[in-house]
Amino acid sequence: MPKVIGGILLLSVYSALTYYIGWGLKQWLITMGWFRYPIIYWLVLFIVAFSILIGRLHESLRVFSIISNYWMFIFEYGLLLCLTAHLFIWLSPFKNVQIIGSITIAVLIVLSIVGSYLAYSPVVRHLEVTMDKKSSHLESFRVVVASDFHLGVLSHKKHLQRFVTLSNEAKPDIVFLAGDIVDDDPKWFVEEGMANVMKQLTSTYGVYGVLGNHEYYGKKIPEFVEEMEKANVKILLDETIRIDNMLILTGQEDITNKDRKQLDALKLTDDLPWFVMNHTPNDLTTPAEMGVDFHMSGHTHKGQLWPNQYLTARVFELDYGYKLKEQMHTLVSSGFGFWGPPMRIGSRSELWVVDIKFQ
Repeated sequence: MPKVIGGILLLSVYSALTYYIGWGLKQWLITMGWFRYPIIYWLVLFIVAFSILIGRLHESLRVFSIISNYWMFIFEYGLLLCLTAHLFIWLSPFKNVQIIGSITIAVLIVLSIVGSYLAYSPVVRHLEVTMDKKSSHLESFRVVVASDFHLGVLSHKKHLQRFVTLSNEAKPDIVFLAGDIVDDDPKWFVEEGMANVMKQLTSTYGVYGVLGNHEYYGKKIPEFVEEMEKANVKILLDETIRIDNMLILTGQEDITNKDRKQLDALKLTDDLPWFVMNHTPNDLTTPAEMGVDFHMSGHTHKGQLWPNQYLTARVFELDYGYKLKEQMHTLVSSGFGFWGPPMRIGSRSELWVVDIKFQ
C-alpha cells in the first residue's frame, strides 16, 4: 500500500510539472499567434511525457521509447528554463513574454545542439600512475578503460566504431569495459551487427568486461555474455583470472545482483598487481583495505546533464575521475555512451588511456 501511495504521489508531481512546462510554452505560443487546437496540444504533450511507459507496452511501440529519451532532456531543461523565465518576468520590469519566451526556446535549442555534440564526439583522457608493485616481466603497461556504452538505438554502431578507432590508436596492452555495455537488451547489438565492430579492437592481452546494472535490467545476461564472446570480449562474472603471470584481474557482478560474491571470496594470494572492475563505485574502502592496486568503475555518467553531477558527487565517494585511496589507484569514467537523452551537458563521452609504471 505505501508503494502504491508513493507511486500515485510521484505521478501526480510529475504530471503537475509537465503541465507547468506545457502552460509556459502555451503562453509563448499565444503571443506568437501559433496556439491552435488546445485539446490536441495537451493530448500530444502528455503522450510524449508518458512515452517512457507507452514504449514498454509492446515491441511495435518502440518509437515511443526513443521519444522518451529526448523528452527527458526537454523535461529537465524545459523546467529549469521555464522557471528562470517566469522569475525574470515576475521580478524584472521587462514583461515581454514573446521576447523572453523566444530567448528561452533558443537557449533550449542551443543546449540540445551542444549536448548532442558532447555526447557523440568522445575525447581521450590520459593518466599516468606509478604502482608500488612488480609485474613478472613488465616495467610499464598501457590500458584502455571505458564504460557505459549503452549500445542500442541511439548509442549505435557508428558510435561504437568511434571507440574502436580511438582505442586502437592508443595501442593498449589490454582493454577494460566496466559495465553497461548494452542498453538493457542486447538485441540491438545483434541486429546492427555490432559484434563485427567490437571484434576490431586490438590489444596485446585481450578485452575484458563486467556486467552493469542495465544488463540486469534487460534480463538477458546469458545471451549478452554469448554475444560478447562472439565479439572477443571476455565477461567476468564474479571471477578472478591471472593474465599471463603479469597481473590479477577480478570482475565483480554489479551491486544490482544482491547475491554477488564478496570481494574477499575472489582474492588470490599472488603478489602480482591486482586489478578490479566493479561497475558501480559504491564501496571503495573495502577494495583499498584488501590491497587492490587498480580499481575501475563507471555508472555515474558524471551526472550526464548539469546540474546532476552535484547529486552524484554527494552519493559516491568518487563519482568521476582519478583518486589515490591509500595505495589503490581508483578510476571512475563518465562513460563512452549515454543513458536516456543522447546529450551531455557538464560531461562528455570519453575513454581513458592509462599508462602504468611498476616499481
